[in-house]
Amino acid sequence: MNSQIEQTLMDKLKALPPERVAEVEDFVDFLHARGNAQRLARAAAKAAEPAFKKNWGNPEDATHDRL
Repeated sequence: MNSQIEQTLMDKLKALPPERVAEVEDFVDFLHARGNAQRLARAAAKAAEPAFKKNWGNPEDATHDRL
């Protein structure tokens, strides 16, 4: 983030009443948590891929692929 954006955000935060600053902080925490959850879900899917590959695209499972 560049310093101009940081300064603009800080100026806006300073203009807010304390209870609104707390809401902003909660929202930023939420965004971080959501990003972490998404990264964890992608990592879990990637880790499970080798186990599922045995069933994906094999001739024995082709009937289920057409359903």
